[in-house]
Amino acid sequence: QVQLVESGGGLVQAGGSLRLSCAASGIIFSSYAMGWYRQAPGKQRELVAAITRGGTTNYADSVKGRFTISRDNVKNTVYLQMHSLKPEDTSVYYCNHGTTRGGTYYPLDDWGKGTLVFVSS
Repeated sequence: QVQLVESGGGLVQAGGSLRLSCAASGIIFSSYAMGWYRQAPGKQRELVAAITRGGTTNYADSVKGRFTISRDNVKNTVYLQMHSLKPEDTSVYYCNHGTTRGGTYYPLDDWGKGTLVFVSS
């Protein structure tokens, strides 16, 4: 059984910071790339950041320079450190495991419940 448990969301003022965590189990964590997605009401789910098995990272243009994805293969956990948060970052954030090829992240169909980030003005 694949389990992905997101945590760390909450309410933060614009310009603030937050760190999200995703604990994975049921997979050989180090064998997969990991990604963070977000989905706001009425909007399509979008890939925010991805990290390969080797630690290479990719970011959506909207978060580049503000967010950092990292992984801890001992703890089987992927993180998303968010700085300079904006109201438009408000969303439910999800993590996922998959592969990265040619600069594109390909997710597997396993999703947790997500964690809500609300950024106030």
